[in-house]
Amino acid sequence: MRLLHTSDWHVGKTLKGHSRLDEQREVLREIVAIAREHEVDAVLIAGDLYDAAAPSAQAQQLVIRTLMSLARTGAEVIAIGGNHDHAATLDAYRPLAGAAGITLVGSVRTAERGGVVEFTARSTGERATVAVLPFLSQRYAVRAAELVTNTPAGNTGAYDQLLRDILATLTAGFRDDAVNLVMAHLTVLNGKFGGGERAAQSIFEYAVPATIFPVETHYVALGHLHRRQRMDAPCPVHYCGAPMAIDFGEQDNTPVVCLVEAAPGTPATVTDIPITAGRRLRTLRGTVAELSVLRDTVGDDFLRVWVREPARAGLREEVTALLPNALEVRIDPEFAAPVTTARPSSATGAERSPSELFREYLGSRAVEDPRVEQLFARLHDNVTRGGGA
Repeated sequence: MRLLHTSDWHVGKTLKGHSRLDEQREVLREIVAIAREHEVDAVLIAGDLYDAAAPSAQAQQLVIRTLMSLARTGAEVIAIGGNHDHAATLDAYRPLAGAAGITLVGSVRTAERGGVVEFTARSTGERATVAVLPFLSQRYAVRAAELVTNTPAGNTGAYDQLLRDILATLTAGFRDDAVNLVMAHLTVLNGKFGGGERAAQSIFEYAVPATIFPVETHYVALGHLHRRQRMDAPCPVHYCGAPMAIDFGEQDNTPVVCLVEAAPGTPATVTDIPITAGRRLRTLRGTVAELSVLRDTVGDDFLRVWVREPARAGLREEVTALLPNALEVRIDPEFAAPVTTARPSSATGAERSPSELFREYLGSRAVEDPRVEQLFARLHDNVTRGGGA
């Protein structure tokens, strides 16, 4: 059977205040086209459909339409909640989604109540069993373990032990004559971060070893880390990564979806299919003159710019005039470092005027521009005269 593994769509994510819904629409349209072209039997979406727990109406519309388009390809569509999603809301839409041929699992459930999804592959007639494990906060780990295992979890110890208990229960029904799958949204130890993950829910306390997954699993489809990677484990364990860079920390990642082929008794094979939609993120460094030489090479890429000049009034405007797609403009740390030798002043303490204090502050920040001092003096004069700012 053929499976398509994707995750971490983060629909609704903005970049430096800039909406990326149009890009996300193109990326998701490409994923639907891949599912249709390869006639996959199932699409596994391993969490973080949205970027926020309360997504905008436009973001919800895009996700819903994408899920329905995937279902219209004839594939089974199974999506779980990630740490950015609102689990209860996803679960509230389960009946409607189910009527459209889509399985949504927002929170951890028992096998009988949706924690295990079974389907028959349309291409081969083979059976598949999918144990689904949405993101589980430490705050609710003990409660979830008690719900699924029907045993008092109490203070059973580490987070990974609780997840082991849950997975052991959900995978207890794995069969030799079926393709056994696990889909989860979590951090595996030694996984490489993509650059845009929410650190508070990716740290060591939330990490589990790759050995947590049972050896008889044909494929483990993971979400949460945005970098495409295969984890060293007794069974195939893969992060497909995010299908587009969601922040500049991910600009060097290669966005893909994973095409998985599996059969009972046969190890899964994985093929990466690149995602070409979405605008590239790039970081440029240089003086204004050097940046002006680069402006014809950046196309429509979104840019983060490190200016290798001391700060001065109007510098940002100069850069954005040269590079309209610069979403972030900063002074290179080498030029923004505080100057240890402030300008000497004959007056000290309360004897110094506001202009002198401001001039000293500018010196401490490596800002050398008389226009800034003149602007401050004019504003200060207006305020002290009662003219307002």
